[in-house]
Amino acid sequence: MTNKTALRELQQRLAERMQAARDTTLIANWLAVECAGVGLLFSLKQASEIFAPVPIKAVPYAKPWLAGVANLRGGLFTVVDLAVYLGLREPSPGRQASAQTRLVSLNAELNLNCALLVDRLAGLRSDEQLPLAAEQPAGPLPRFAGALRRDEAGRHWQEINLEALSRQENFLHIVA
Repeated sequence: MTNKTALRELQQRLAERMQAARDTTLIANWLAVECAGVGLLFSLKQASEIFAPVPIKAVPYAKPWLAGVANLRGGLFTVVDLAVYLGLREPSPGRQASAQTRLVSLNAELNLNCALLVDRLAGLRSDEQLPLAAEQPAGPLPRFAGALRRDEAGRHWQEINLEALSRQENFLHIVA
C-alpha cells in the first residue's frame, strides 16, 4: 500500500512540475547578436538562416559597408558588414572573419538575397527576458531602429527592424 501511495505522490509531483514548466516556457522572439560590442536584436520573423563564415568575394567600387557577395546554399547573397553600415566600426578591407563571426540572412519574404555580417551570436531571447528599457534614446533615430530593451544584467539591446533596414534608400540600391 505504501508503494502505491508513494507512486501516486511521485506522479502528482511530476505532473505539477511538467505543468509549471509549460507555464514558464518562454517563447523566443529575438535573435540577439553583437556588432562591435553593441547588442542588437533581430525579429525572428524577419531573420532567416544563420551561416558560418564562408568566402566573401569583394565587389569593386562598392560602398565601404558592402563586404561583398557569397554563395549561401547555392544562392548568391550580398553581404553587408552591419557594424560598418551602422557606423560602429571603420571599414577594413580584407578583414578576416573570426571564429564567432556569422552571417544572418534576411527572411525570403523581404525579397532580398542579403546576409548581414555580425561579430557574434548571443542567442535567442524572449520579450520576457528583455523588457523595454525605462530610458529610451533621445533624439532622432533611423527608421529601422526599434525600442531599446534591457536584460537582467542591465545590458542594453537595440531592436533592429530588418524590413525597414532593407528599405533604406542607400541599402536598397546596393543590395537589390
